[in-house]
Amino acid sequence: MELLTFKRGVHPPHGKRFTENKPIEDLQPKDLLVFPMSQHIGAPAECLVKKGDRVLVGQKIGQASGFISANIHSSVSGTVKDVKPVLTASGTKSLAVIVENDGQYEEVEFAKPKDYKGMAKEEIAELVKEAGVVGMGGACFPTNVKLIPPPDKNIDSIVVNAAECEPYLTCDHRLMLEETEKIVEGLKIILHMYPNAKGYIGIEDNKKNAIETMQKAVKDISNIEVKGLKTKYPQGAEKQLIYAITKREVPSGKLPADAGCIVQNVTTLHEIYQAVVLGRPSITRVVTVTGEAVKEPKNVRVRNGMAFRELVDACGGFKEDPIKVISGGPMMGMAISTLDIPVVKGASGILCLTAKQAVLPQESSCIRCGKCVQACPMFLIPSALDSLGRRKDLEGFEEGHGLDCIECGSCTFVCPAKRHLIQSIRTSKRTVLANKRKK
Repeated sequence: MELLTFKRGVHPPHGKRFTENKPIEDLQPKDLLVFPMSQHIGAPAECLVKKGDRVLVGQKIGQASGFISANIHSSVSGTVKDVKPVLTASGTKSLAVIVENDGQYEEVEFAKPKDYKGMAKEEIAELVKEAGVVGMGGACFPTNVKLIPPPDKNIDSIVVNAAECEPYLTCDHRLMLEETEKIVEGLKIILHMYPNAKGYIGIEDNKKNAIETMQKAVKDISNIEVKGLKTKYPQGAEKQLIYAITKREVPSGKLPADAGCIVQNVTTLHEIYQAVVLGRPSITRVVTVTGEAVKEPKNVRVRNGMAFRELVDACGGFKEDPIKVISGGPMMGMAISTLDIPVVKGASGILCLTAKQAVLPQESSCIRCGKCVQACPMFLIPSALDSLGRRKDLEGFEEGHGLDCIECGSCTFVCPAKRHLIQSIRTSKRTVLANKRKK
């Protein structure tokens, strides 16, 4: 099989050995679950319950409050103990519903299994919206919006991000091995929406068993093809994945639909199947708990709202105190200061690193080596954008295409001066975008 890839990028140690051969284990929650109303890009959901209410598994407790927003559902049955702001993995606070689990897991009445083959694309998108499905690869963009791009976009390629290029994480890998048919059905649902399109499943070659499993599952499906990808970071970024598979380039400021593509994460396909065929909302996910500090790294399927601490405890706790805990992977994840934060839809991993793995050296002056330029998959000049941002030259930052940065962290990874490039660029991006919203 020819291995495809994109231009530039880096090769961090992938660290997947801890959990790539660990089957998914189901983990049940304890007493309290916390459901932030902001688990997605866009407007927070509007809270639908109050203190003292009883809720059921699958009950909508947060209503999408805008075009770019997503519904929130309870993953347990129990009593609402409080509605108040809580700390999330992003370091910000979000209004959240706190539910005391009664251990009964009494469910709402879910819709009977449906045959999507007789549905219109708008009906499918509405079911996905009602289920609160968002991009499960970390971006958390409402999936129903992605599924219905503007009518002038000619969609001919459905690209499945099964690369899982982020080091240490193996939740997507294990899901491909263990729930293959549901993933394939999720893709077939989108292909039903776009009958003239072809589906491509891109998998990095460090997951050879996943490539073989998916190839076997789609061998008799003429409009789905598995594509092997070189193991390189950030292979799973939308624009890089589209280029690797289709050789099309998404123009600056444009979206995948402008290149005739819809990109969906492999776990998102699983959730689309659950929503459309089974009528079940997005209330669980697989999380990789890993890192050198964890006693027994695992892939666990958990209910949304569980505390990170419960997941770490289920892995035996720490064998040594971690110097850093990250929600997600080491390249794009967020460092967290406490394990008492809830699992949300985009929580793909909990990475616990020792002092040996997470040395935090001091920055030094840029030595003009150009390594960040050579690594950047977006063909930017990270050192220049860093300098512009630190000088508060936001006009120059924008003119230098700073908003095109995908925040992959490749520049910081290769920088011999240990410059905090991605943090500086990310801060400038947030400021520029905030200023645009004020106008």
